[in-house]
Amino acid sequence: MGADMNASFQQDDANDLVFVTGMSGAGRTEAMHSFEDLGYFCIDNLPASLIPNLLDTARGADGHMTRKLAVVCDARNKAFFADLQGELKKIADKGIPFRMVFLDAGDDKLVARYKASRRKHPLCEEGMTIAQGIAAERALLFDLRNAAHDVIDTTDMLPMQLRTRIRELFSENEEREGLAVTVYSFGFKHGAPLDADIVIDVRFLPNPYYDPALRSLTGLDVPVRDFVMYRDETVEFLKRWRELLDVVMPGYVKEGKQQLAIAVGCTGGQHRSVALAESTGDYLKTRGYRVSVTHRDLPLAESVRCALDETPDSKKDE
Repeated sequence: MGADMNASFQQDDANDLVFVTGMSGAGRTEAMHSFEDLGYFCIDNLPASLIPNLLDTARGADGHMTRKLAVVCDARNKAFFADLQGELKKIADKGIPFRMVFLDAGDDKLVARYKASRRKHPLCEEGMTIAQGIAAERALLFDLRNAAHDVIDTTDMLPMQLRTRIRELFSENEEREGLAVTVYSFGFKHGAPLDADIVIDVRFLPNPYYDPALRSLTGLDVPVRDFVMYRDETVEFLKRWRELLDVVMPGYVKEGKQQLAIAVGCTGGQHRSVALAESTGDYLKTRGYRVSVTHRDLPLAESVRCALDETPDSKKDE
């Protein structure tokens, strides 16, 4: 079976359909989360008999997958693996490309992990030890391990290292594109951000609010953007800010972080923070990151402007 399966292996298309199996305790759950982060639709412990139905719904008229799938298989159903081998053979015979990942670990490490988790091994029957259950599972999975396209030994791996290895094998883009970055502006007067990983305070920059011609505009408008961006203080700040981003961003990627929120704050979240959040997002995009930019408090700023219009002598900040 191994030769037939590997004959079907075409790198580009095979990455769209992945079967993940291996020893219990070797990291299948962590692997599933990693595939989810890579944009795969993940199915845990799908009965082998349903695999053809799954493929029928997931493949387009041209035979290609309409979305990337990762099917995680384990030993909770002892008869599953015999059926799985048969279904994979049928898939290979039809010329449907796929890839199988087998997660393994040393017996001593698996025993230690089960003792630490206090969970029962799925193949441990009454009177069996953890080690005996592991031995039974290893024998059951022998053929699947030999047929796998990728065998990952997690004996000495931390979860972060397993995630990194899966990204290396299955990410179609630059590694940094696996990090989803959200840059958003906000106003401190409306509350500090609670979910940001990085907060930058730009209230030290000149405030467009005090120019009557700019007061009702936002950082999305060209006059306000130019007022903010072409100040000497802003030019110097952006130089240092971008240098800092060039240092910390690769560190987050190396750590395996999947989501990062950067909050840029001014007083009301209307002028300076909006312009600089847009600038920050544009810069990170040029560095190859996947970025979205939002403005948390612009609706609040609009309501404040309406109130100020009714109070011409107001001395309040933006």
